[in-house]
Amino acid sequence: MIRKLTSFSTRHRWMTIAVWTILGAALSFVGKALMYDVTDSQAGDFLPKKYDSAVALRIAEDEFGTKPDPNALTVLVGRDDGEKLTPGDQRRITATADGLGRERIAAPKPEPLMKDHSQTPRVSPGAVAPDKSFRLLTVSLSGNPGDPGLQDVYKEFRDGAKDEFAAAGLRVGFTGGIASTVDDTEAEEPAGKVVGTLTMGLIVLLNVLVFRSLAAAFVPLIAVALIGGVASGAVVGAAKLFGIDLDPSTPSLIGVVLLGIGVDYFLFLMFRFREQLRNHPERNARTVAAETTGRVGGAITSAALTIVAAFATLGLASFGQFRVLGPAIAISVLVMLLAALTLMPALLALLGRGMFWPARAWKKERADGISARLGRAVSARPVRYALGSLVLLGALGAGALGMRMSYDQQGRHETAAVEAAEQIARSLPAGVSDPHSVYVRSTDGGDIEESSLTGMTRALAGTEGVGEVGKPVLGKDRTAARFDLFLSVKSDTQKARDLVSGPVRDTAARTTPAGTKAYVTGTAAVFADISTAVEKDLRLVFPVAALLIAVILFLLLRSLLAPVVLMIAVGLGFVATLGASTLLFQHGLDRPGVSFTLPLVLFLFVVALGTDYNILITDRIREEMEKPVPARHAVAEAVRHTAPAVATAGIVLAGSFASLAASPATQEIGFATGLGIILSSLVLSLVLVPALAALLGRGLWWPRRSGPARGRHHTPDEPSAPEQYQPYAAATAYSAHRSAR
Repeated sequence: MIRKLTSFSTRHRWMTIAVWTILGAALSFVGKALMYDVTDSQAGDFLPKKYDSAVALRIAEDEFGTKPDPNALTVLVGRDDGEKLTPGDQRRITATADGLGRERIAAPKPEPLMKDHSQTPRVSPGAVAPDKSFRLLTVSLSGNPGDPGLQDVYKEFRDGAKDEFAAAGLRVGFTGGIASTVDDTEAEEPAGKVVGTLTMGLIVLLNVLVFRSLAAAFVPLIAVALIGGVASGAVVGAAKLFGIDLDPSTPSLIGVVLLGIGVDYFLFLMFRFREQLRNHPERNARTVAAETTGRVGGAITSAALTIVAAFATLGLASFGQFRVLGPAIAISVLVMLLAALTLMPALLALLGRGMFWPARAWKKERADGISARLGRAVSARPVRYALGSLVLLGALGAGALGMRMSYDQQGRHETAAVEAAEQIARSLPAGVSDPHSVYVRSTDGGDIEESSLTGMTRALAGTEGVGEVGKPVLGKDRTAARFDLFLSVKSDTQKARDLVSGPVRDTAARTTPAGTKAYVTGTAAVFADISTAVEKDLRLVFPVAALLIAVILFLLLRSLLAPVVLMIAVGLGFVATLGASTLLFQHGLDRPGVSFTLPLVLFLFVVALGTDYNILITDRIREEMEKPVPARHAVAEAVRHTAPAVATAGIVLAGSFASLAASPATQEIGFATGLGIILSSLVLSLVLVPALAALLGRGLWWPRRSGPARGRHHTPDEPSAPEQYQPYAAATAYSAHRSAR
């Protein structure tokens, strides 16, 4: 199947490239235009319906006609001179706020298919600081806070509000909701551009150094950008078709994954393509491109399906952010796999030897390069290298002892929104800009009397950590009631989550009137429930993903022992990476713990993506062991031929993920995945796995016997041994080795 597909694409290379180009341009446009229509920034919307905060959100919508607003922002208004607000100031604030609430904001003309966010903001009066130093307003805008179109509308409102209040001698500050989103985006933009440029520069530089060719440096990047457009459109289309909402981080994760694995697969093909051209200079490029993809295509297909299988297990997760991430990544990787078997070989067939122009040295292989020396060293002293790798991985893995999960927003930028929030917190309860709500619903269908809630509100007001409790409001049919409470600690901290999930919910349950039940929601309540859901998902997804990966390895390698060796190796890599991340962030930087998403994301990315390199080296070891040479020589040859591709691809993929570290929100994921890929490629694939293969010999393929096929003769396409090896001596050594066994 793979050979037929690659043969067709190389024969019709112009048509294949044209089809991918048209699809890339069209679907990239669609994906960009509609991406924000299929993303949801409300974490609570991804919770299973059974959780306490999710039930409260449904009551809010059904009984009170309200939904949490991700764009609701708090505006602080005070005097320029810092003095107390006078009655006249209060009247000017009210009048200015009323005017802002009646003025329609015109958004810039949207591109085709993109939503027009022009709207009139909703402005409501809020609390006054006890010392009269400022007054708060609540402003709400409709739309996705991540959408640049809505962000432009907010900026128009922000600048207009500053001018209006400045004319009245007042100053303003904005925090929460879309204000924090925009400030964080603006703060990260310069670093993001620099990191993006450096990432692209790293890929180009590595390819130039390795291949001494500009075409080999830029063609993979252009192709991956084209494929990324197709994948983006496919993901958005699937989300639209099935009515799925994506997490806002999904597009950036897809981009990083596709850049990394796309360049990886291109490198796997180019290294083998160059090797085949070197061995058979008389053959035309089209034939060699088809044969190369036919050889490497099986390993690439298995590697891609490993990633797909791992992420498909997220469909079993109860937490919606994980459940939608899995299909999105899986679709993207399948698109990349199709491109690896069609577009990439078509480009190789078209460019041929010009892919490596103007370099000439590639036409003659170095017999004693770094890769060759590494292969000989590992195969000659496998015990030493295996133990060294295990000691390194064990030392890093020990850092995972005592690991804690953190749901705090770590490393946030010191923006104007943060400063405004801190000023508010100095005068009012820390949670005043992000209140929590208690919903009380009748369980017997009877009406709820406001007076029956007095004992409950008093008990909650007396709970340590609760600053204020608002007045109850009854629902439209009096079978539900709601009142707000303001925590004395910031809502996005572990203290707030412990407070809400413990004393607040316990007090509410204990003092609820007869015939009713209470539910608590808000930022801390939602994330407390998310932590419970994530812990359950980790216990389910880990073993299922590991089992699926093991099955794919078994089908590829047709062995029971080899998949076990590879799974143990990648498992050690995962633990080592998690341990190193814990050492750095939890112990080194004294954070409450590692991000709650890190173990699952790290497991999927490091195990699934890291397995790519193990599959490539193991597949080449098997191929070399089918020749009439000793097993250790086969290992040395496999490392010699594969190490350049694995090392280059690993550095490229690690650099792609490391770019995520530029943003505080993905700092831990960027560092951890980058380190995990480096360990997987340079330590596991090039040292530990080859060392274990050298120790186990052809027993690695148990119960299948691996060796030269009976009556098999080497074709010109498969040289029996390198130049420094005499065929007769190699065959004799192999026979003696088999007899000894």
